[in-house]
This record gives sequence, C-alpha cells and structure tokens, in this order.
Amino acid sequence: MSEVQRTYPQNVDCNGVDVRLDMMSAGDEQDVLAFARSLPEKDLLFMRRDIRQAKVVAAWSELIEQGRLASLLAWSGDKVVGCTALIVDPLSWSPHVGELRVIVSRDMRGLGLGRVMIQEGFAMALSKGLEKLVAQMTIDQQSAIAVFEGLGFRGEALMRNHVKDADGGKHDIVLLSHDVARVQSQMEAYGLTDAF
Repeated sequence: MSEVQRTYPQNVDCNGVDVRLDMMSAGDEQDVLAFARSLPEKDLLFMRRDIRQAKVVAAWSELIEQGRLASLLAWSGDKVVGCTALIVDPLSWSPHVGELRVIVSRDMRGLGLGRVMIQEGFAMALSKGLEKLVAQMTIDQQSAIAVFEGLGFRGEALMRNHVKDADGGKHDIVLLSHDVARVQSQMEAYGLTDAF
C-alpha cells in the first residue's frame, strides 16, 4: 500500500473562514484546554476521557510525543476551533484499527470544518497503513453522524446507556466504521493515490 502524506501547517477555506491546520504539540496544551472548556459537556461525552482536565490534556500531549497518537488542531486566528485525534494501540489485538475522534467548536459547525477534519484523519490513517477506522459519538449528534456517513462510515453498533454525564444521565453511543484498506486499494487501482 502506498502512503498518503500531508504537510502542515496548511490553510483551508471553511465557507469563507480561513482556518489553519497544524499538528498538536506540547506547547498547545493551554489552547486545547481553553477550546475543550468552551464546549458543553454534552459535546464531549463520546470521548473516553474528559479533555477539560489539565491532566488529561497533559497525558494526551505525552502520547503525541511518544508517537502513540496523532492529533491535528484547527486554528482560527490564535484560537483552537477544532481537533482530531487518531488513536492506535499497536500492542492490542487490533493494531490495524484506528479510532478517529473529531470535535469542532459550535460556532464553526456547518462550515465544512468537520468534514475537513475527518478527511485529514483519514489521510493520517492511510499514512500509518491502517486498515479500518472507527468513530463513536452520542446518538443525538445527528449532524456529526451524517458527516461521517457522507464520507463512507457505516453504523456498526449501538451501545445503550454507555456514558454518564455529570448529572448521572445515561447516553447511548453509536459506533461507526470505515474500511480504509478497501478505499486505499480502489484509489491505487484508479491511479488516484495522490487525490486524497
């Protein structure tokens, strides 16, 4: 399989809003915390950890430095307005599977940034030679689910009452997946490996 490589930073136009994409580094921790803390709890329930906590973002940053996680930030001016993370566990039974997590600030939704972040995450998966991507979100995040499905992800599981919010309310999580290896093979067959 040929690899897809991206270079950052890069600028993208999100419906008239200039956004800079760049890989997350240790120096970005405070900006990521500010971004996470600006989001309602409900938007973060699909994540395995509460990224509004400094110790969680510090652990995230440490995993990036160790090369165990890739994370891309979207910036509007000096403010983080979106992020994506690709998590792979090479010591698990599923080293060929990556989990893609994407979150976009509320004021940037509907401008195409979510789609861009998912596509960039997909490119990261291709560059790592992954065969499958999974993503999860709460069932009420219908717009996000629609964007993922529009990019070829399909529903694989519904986990009822899987997460609890701070008030103890339970929420369902939907698991979506994408066959990255199949798409890569199709791209190669048509000579489109540089198109993505």
